[in-house]
Amino acid sequence: MIEKIQSILLPLSTPSESSDSLKCAAVLMPIVKNSHSGDWEVIFTRRAEHLKHHPGQISFPGGGYEVQDDGLGDTAIRETFEEIGISPKQIQLIGRLPQQQTISQYNVTPYVGIIDPDYQLAIDDNEVAEVFTAPFSFVTDQTNQKKVEETIKGKQYSFYVIQYKHYNIWGATAKILVNFTRRLNRDEN
Repeated sequence: MIEKIQSILLPLSTPSESSDSLKCAAVLMPIVKNSHSGDWEVIFTRRAEHLKHHPGQISFPGGGYEVQDDGLGDTAIRETFEEIGISPKQIQLIGRLPQQQTISQYNVTPYVGIIDPDYQLAIDDNEVAEVFTAPFSFVTDQTNQKKVEETIKGKQYSFYVIQYKHYNIWGATAKILVNFTRRLNRDEN
């Protein structure tokens, strides 16, 4: 399966497209094989409630680019370690998805990484309230990716929602999964 996923991804090199008005950031879509069931799963975080941006939302680990980072892939790995404690040695980046702009004024580059099944978590409570996994097959199933329209603060928005158990995955995280799924399905046809 990893070879198939890797075939739909862009190369790891840092993307050249950027915007002067948006801050650069990177996230990691961490995929791990469950050592008990053998099924592939995606690791998610639930952001801490006290955060200024997107409190309590389901997300991938990630954050803003810092000058000491050796590219945006390094940003995704560093932020994953800082937020949930997965060692960089346990992350194998296999590619990236196209950058996307967020309503919080970030130009986000999503990276896809395979996580060693023996990973250990060390959650930073200042950033993350919870870590959980969801089946890869569930979050990449188009029938579970519902498009909704909602008025927020008087403005009409259209976005995707993936409801997994009591977790409401939406916003940039759902958009990354929808874009990933489209690439995966396009490759199958």
